[in-house]
Amino acid sequence: MEKLEKTLEEWRAMLDPEQYNVCRLKATEGPFTGKYNSTRTDGVYHCVCCNAALFDSRAKFDSGCGWPSFYEPIAESAMIEIRDTTHGMIRTEVTCSMCDAHLGHVFPDGPPPTGLRYCINSVCLDLQPRS
Repeated sequence: MEKLEKTLEEWRAMLDPEQYNVCRLKATEGPFTGKYNSTRTDGVYHCVCCNAALFDSRAKFDSGCGWPSFYEPIAESAMIEIRDTTHGMIRTEVTCSMCDAHLGHVFPDGPPPTGLRYCINSVCLDLQPRS
Protein backbone atom coordinates (compact mmCIF):
# COMPACT_ATOMS: atom_id res chain seq x y z
CA MET A 1 0.00 0.00 0.00
CA GLU A 2 1.42 3.34 -1.05
CA LYS A 3 1.01 6.29 1.33
CA LEU A 4 -0.98 9.31 0.20
CA GLU A 5 1.19 12.33 0.91
CA LYS A 6 0.20 15.99 0.57
CA THR A 7 1.50 19.23 1.99
CA LEU A 8 -0.42 20.94 4.78
CA GLU A 9 -1.44 23.57 2.24
CA GLU A 10 -2.89 20.87 -0.04
CA TRP A 11 -4.80 19.34 2.89
CA ARG A 12 -6.09 22.78 3.93
CA ALA A 13 -7.46 23.38 0.41
CA MET A 14 -9.16 19.97 0.35
CA LEU A 15 -10.71 19.82 3.84
CA ASP A 16 -13.11 22.11 5.66
CA PRO A 17 -11.58 23.99 8.64
CA GLU A 18 -12.78 21.51 11.30
CA GLN A 19 -11.66 18.48 9.28
CA TYR A 20 -8.27 20.09 8.75
CA ASN A 21 -7.84 20.95 12.45
CA VAL A 22 -8.77 17.45 13.60
CA CYS A 23 -7.29 15.28 10.84
CA ARG A 24 -4.08 17.17 10.19
CA LEU A 25 -3.44 19.15 13.42
CA LYS A 26 -4.74 16.51 15.90
CA ALA A 27 -7.51 18.62 17.41
CA THR A 28 -10.69 17.02 18.80
CA GLU A 29 -14.30 17.80 17.98
CA GLY A 30 -16.54 18.53 20.94
CA PRO A 31 -18.24 15.57 22.65
CA PHE A 32 -21.79 14.80 21.44
CA THR A 33 -21.40 17.22 18.50
CA GLY A 34 -20.32 14.85 15.72
CA LYS A 35 -22.77 13.76 13.04
CA TYR A 36 -21.98 10.06 13.53
CA ASN A 37 -22.14 9.89 17.32
CA SER A 38 -25.67 8.43 17.38
CA THR A 39 -26.16 7.18 13.83
CA ARG A 40 -27.06 3.51 13.31
CA THR A 41 -26.90 3.47 9.49
CA ASP A 42 -25.52 0.21 8.08
CA GLY A 43 -22.37 0.76 6.05
CA VAL A 44 -18.64 1.34 6.07
CA TYR A 45 -16.89 4.36 7.56
CA HIS A 46 -14.09 5.72 5.35
CA CYS A 47 -11.32 8.24 5.98
CA VAL A 48 -12.48 11.72 4.93
CA CYS A 49 -8.97 12.51 3.69
CA CYS A 50 -8.18 9.50 1.48
CA ASN A 51 -11.35 7.36 1.35
CA ALA A 52 -9.64 4.32 2.93
CA ALA A 53 -12.10 1.95 4.62
CA LEU A 54 -11.66 2.20 8.41
CA PHE A 55 -14.64 0.75 10.31
CA ASP A 56 -17.67 -1.39 9.58
CA SER A 57 -20.88 -0.10 11.18
CA ARG A 58 -21.41 -3.59 12.66
CA ALA A 59 -18.51 -2.87 15.04
CA LYS A 60 -20.05 0.43 16.23
CA PHE A 61 -21.49 0.64 19.74
CA ASP A 62 -22.83 3.32 22.07
CA SER A 63 -20.12 3.93 24.63
CA GLY A 64 -21.72 7.10 26.01
CA CYS A 65 -18.40 8.96 25.62
CA GLY A 66 -19.69 11.50 23.06
CA TRP A 67 -17.80 10.24 20.01
CA PRO A 68 -18.49 7.38 17.62
CA SER A 69 -17.07 4.21 19.15
CA PHE A 70 -16.06 0.95 17.51
CA TYR A 71 -14.68 -2.26 19.03
CA GLU A 72 -12.44 -3.02 16.03
CA PRO A 73 -11.22 -1.50 12.76
CA ILE A 74 -12.28 -3.00 9.44
CA ALA A 75 -8.75 -4.45 9.15
CA GLU A 76 -5.75 -4.35 11.46
CA SER A 77 -3.78 -2.71 8.64
CA ALA A 78 -6.29 0.18 8.35
CA MET A 79 -4.68 2.21 11.11
CA ILE A 80 -1.50 2.90 12.96
CA GLU A 81 -1.30 3.14 16.76
CA ILE A 82 0.97 5.80 18.28
CA ARG A 83 1.79 6.45 21.95
CA ASP A 84 0.32 9.86 22.88
CA THR A 85 1.54 11.62 26.05
CA THR A 86 -0.08 15.01 25.38
CA HIS A 87 -2.38 16.79 27.85
CA GLY A 88 -0.80 15.02 30.84
CA MET A 89 -2.20 11.61 29.83
CA ILE A 90 -0.86 8.40 28.36
CA ARG A 91 -3.10 7.27 25.52
CA THR A 92 -2.90 5.48 22.19
CA GLU A 93 -3.61 7.67 19.17
CA VAL A 94 -4.94 6.04 16.00
CA THR A 95 -4.17 7.40 12.55
CA CYS A 96 -5.18 6.30 9.06
CA SER A 97 -2.46 4.03 7.70
CA MET A 98 -2.98 5.37 4.16
CA CYS A 99 -2.67 9.14 4.80
CA ASP A 100 -1.69 9.55 8.49
CA ALA A 101 -4.89 11.46 9.34
CA HIS A 102 -5.47 11.71 13.09
CA LEU A 103 -8.69 9.79 13.83
CA GLY A 104 -8.90 9.64 17.62
CA HIS A 105 -7.73 7.22 20.30
CA VAL A 106 -8.16 3.58 21.29
CA PHE A 107 -8.81 2.57 24.90
CA PRO A 108 -8.86 -0.86 26.61
CA ASP A 109 -12.41 -0.43 28.03
CA GLY A 110 -14.60 -1.61 25.15
CA PRO A 111 -17.03 -4.49 24.84
CA PRO A 112 -16.36 -8.07 23.76
CA PRO A 113 -15.10 -9.55 21.59
CA THR A 114 -12.02 -7.25 21.59
CA GLY A 115 -12.35 -5.24 24.80
CA LEU A 116 -11.28 -2.16 22.83
CA ARG A 117 -12.97 1.20 22.28
CA TYR A 118 -11.86 3.15 19.23
CA CYS A 119 -13.06 6.66 20.09
CA ILE A 120 -13.15 8.43 16.72
CA ASN A 121 -13.93 12.01 15.65
CA SER A 122 -16.93 12.15 13.28
CA VAL A 123 -15.28 14.80 11.10
CA CYS A 124 -12.59 12.26 10.17
CA LEU A 125 -15.18 9.86 8.79
CA ASP A 126 -17.39 9.51 5.74
CA LEU A 127 -20.12 6.88 6.14
CA GLN A 128 -20.90 5.07 2.91
CA PRO A 129 -24.18 3.18 3.40
CA ARG A 130 -24.44 -0.42 2.29
CA SER A 131 -26.78 -0.85 -0.66
